[in-house]
Amino acid sequence: MSSFKNAMKTQKVHRERHQNEARAHLGPLEKKKDYKVRAADQSAKKKLLKKLHKRALEKNPDEFYFHMINSQTENGLHKEKVIVKELTCKDVLADLTYVKFRRSMECKKIDKLRATLHFLEPSTDEEPDTQNTHLLFVDTEEEAGRSAAELLNTHPDLMSRRFNRLTLDQLQRMPQAQTYQKTDLKAASSSKAKSYKELCKRLERDAKLCLLQQKLESKLQLMKYQHYKSKSNFKLPDPKLEKKGTETSAPVYKFPYIRKK
Repeated sequence: MSSFKNAMKTQKVHRERHQNEARAHLGPLEKKKDYKVRAADQSAKKKLLKKLHKRALEKNPDEFYFHMINSQTENGLHKEKVIVKELTCKDVLADLTYVKFRRSMECKKIDKLRATLHFLEPSTDEEPDTQNTHLLFVDTEEEAGRSAAELLNTHPDLMSRRFNRLTLDQLQRMPQAQTYQKTDLKAASSSKAKSYKELCKRLERDAKLCLLQQKLESKLQLMKYQHYKSKSNFKLPDPKLEKKGTETSAPVYKFPYIRKK
């Protein structure tokens, strides 16, 4: 430790002075770290200019690059020419494979949501198209005067249920219902509504992917037939369009029967 203290005594602390108050209007005084950054930037620019100047001197005016014919200028702006690539069967097959993969993922998520949720039944106020009846047969006139809830040994509020209708004994054996606050019920209902909203969106997305899959399959079959027709030595008829494709349906083609042998 003593040697370290002696070494520290001989070292001189270099302090950079600040800008004088009389020259404060000229801005802060440049420090060494600022000078290093400015000098490095200036030297890099000098090297770049020197490199570009050398490249301009060594350039051959008769040089040819394919970029010269693949680009053009419009109104003084440099633009690349758009090269439209024709779709092949491999491209359509790759798109079809990806759509099938995305649809399988959506189906798995839909099944997972359906497992955690249940669809609500239609309200009892609305009269259904076919109203079902439930006949109860009794043995005595006294039982005939009793209500259906008493005969089924259940609570009157559960009579609207078509399934899982608990009896009074089962209701008595159940533990008392916990008292929930209004905030808890509101949060539960909002989360349930979000889940149903997500399920509806995923069902719509699955329907769109299904339509896209059908259109790609129809296009792939048509391209395969056209390729087979171009390679064949015989004159083959064109496929007949039975139904045009719309925004909600894929086109339907009727291909002619081709005898293999």
